[in-house]
Amino acid sequence: MTTAVTRALQVLRRLAGMAGTLLVTSFLVFSSLYLVPGDPASFLVRGRSASPEELARIRLQYGFDEPFLERYGHWLEGVFHGDFGRSYLLHQDVGQVIWSRLPSSLLLVAVSALLIAVVGVAAGIIGALRRGTRTDAALMLLVTVGAAAPAFVAALLLRSVFGVRLGWFPTIGNGTGVLDSLYHVVLPSVALSVTFMALVTRVTRSAMLDELGREHVEVALSRGTPRRTVIRRHVLRNALGPIVTVSGLLVSGMLVSTSIVETAFGMSGVGSLLVQSVNQMDFQIVQAIVLLVVTAFVVVNALVDLVHPLIDPRVTAVGSAR
Repeated sequence: MTTAVTRALQVLRRLAGMAGTLLVTSFLVFSSLYLVPGDPASFLVRGRSASPEELARIRLQYGFDEPFLERYGHWLEGVFHGDFGRSYLLHQDVGQVIWSRLPSSLLLVAVSALLIAVVGVAAGIIGALRRGTRTDAALMLLVTVGAAAPAFVAALLLRSVFGVRLGWFPTIGNGTGVLDSLYHVVLPSVALSVTFMALVTRVTRSAMLDELGREHVEVALSRGTPRRTVIRRHVLRNALGPIVTVSGLLVSGMLVSTSIVETAFGMSGVGSLLVQSVNQMDFQIVQAIVLLVVTAFVVVNALVDLVHPLIDPRVTAVGSAR
């Protein structure tokens, strides 16, 4: 079997796995409404007393009286067409509500991912190349502290120091315009990425040290090949596989952590919308956001799996040998 055919089969299996995962996820997400104790119609009256006739009218209006599988089928069909229903409380299209909040969250995740990729990988490389020195010890101390710091603790600390005391950055809101939005997202992105930067630094350092100990690296150095060339061509290139894999998983995890950071900094993003919708039991919005987050997680991990063999040909070689 040729490499191209094997690669095509891997892509097809990955796509089939993605479809199955998303289908199961959609079923679980929709079922969550029925796992909540009580009558869904009673949540919409917000605790006030309602007559049986009014509750029956609400069930009919929102389709609560339909069989479970029939409701799931209608909802899933709408999702395929980009229709997530209408918000129970806002009385607006769920897709429009999420879309209006999405740019802020995407900007936050993008800046945080950039920080993770640049700072985390650079710190890991420096730590590996200066192993055993004071620089390495200082980096490992910062990594330990960063990995142990939850996002909400980092957010409170950054707000207190750089926002309130020093007044360098705004501590609330999204900003208006591109530059102002970037200015507002500095502290939230740092708070969101601190823990992830520490983990990427640790993984990068470990992967670099593993490659530095390889026999072919020592042979190349002994033959007089410049150290910088060996590091770039043999060490860093071969270490990129685990670095990219872990980074992809962490970026996917950031989608969940945005709710904490956006709430702490008063940002109007999808994360804060999720928290608000959970508190107000707006199930339509909660279901849509959870499904979108899981979809993004699955897609990112699938892309990482597809890109990994391109970065490290040894993965393809092992798969072909099997």
